[in-house]
Amino acid sequence: MFHIALYEPQIAPNTGNIIRLVANNGCQLHLIEPLGFDLEEKKLRRAGLDYHDLARVSRHPDYLTFRQSLSTSRILACTTKGSRFYTDIDYQKQDILLFGAETHGLSDSILDSIDTCYHLRIPMYPHSRTLNLSNAVAIVSYEAWRQHGFSKGN
Repeated sequence: MFHIALYEPQIAPNTGNIIRLVANNGCQLHLIEPLGFDLEEKKLRRAGLDYHDLARVSRHPDYLTFRQSLSTSRILACTTKGSRFYTDIDYQKQDILLFGAETHGLSDSILDSIDTCYHLRIPMYPHSRTLNLSNAVAIVSYEAWRQHGFSKGN
């Protein structure tokens, strides 16, 4: 299935919602440190409800370590600076859907390391800043899964 990677997430309830999401769509979640919260934080556990045991979650000390652990997977950077819509790409199983922190997105150095044809964006009205992180992850991950007929498994 697909990988969802959160680069330096800051808001516990968003990550909790995404844990619940991946428990329901079969994606694997990767948290890239530093995190803006403790994984035992009450708000994170409340947002994830009782789905923590059903979700596959990995934690990585930094982006380089994360990248080395999935070196053969294609990275799709989901960013407001994206050059193409998230619907205009053919998703491949094992793709990494990379999302930046709620407060500052993906760093320029990370974006520069990913070909711009893999910078994806969700359309929004002009002058809108961003969507909620957990909503954006849901939109993109379900499109990827839809393209694969909502099949289960790797």
